Amino acid sequence: MARIAYLREQLARAERLAKAILDRQTAERLQAFAAECREELHNLTHRAAA
Repeated sequence: MARIAYLREQLARAERLAKAILDRQTAERLQAFAAECREELHNLTHRAAA
């Protein structure tokens, strides 16, 4: 459960920063990191439900 909470927090933070930052390259990296967190979160929640 701690990993799921961590991923949710990091996902929200990365998306929030990506919207606020002006540097395009950094924003794209943050969006990519958010996508990785979202995918891992999806995998963990579906594995826990099964």
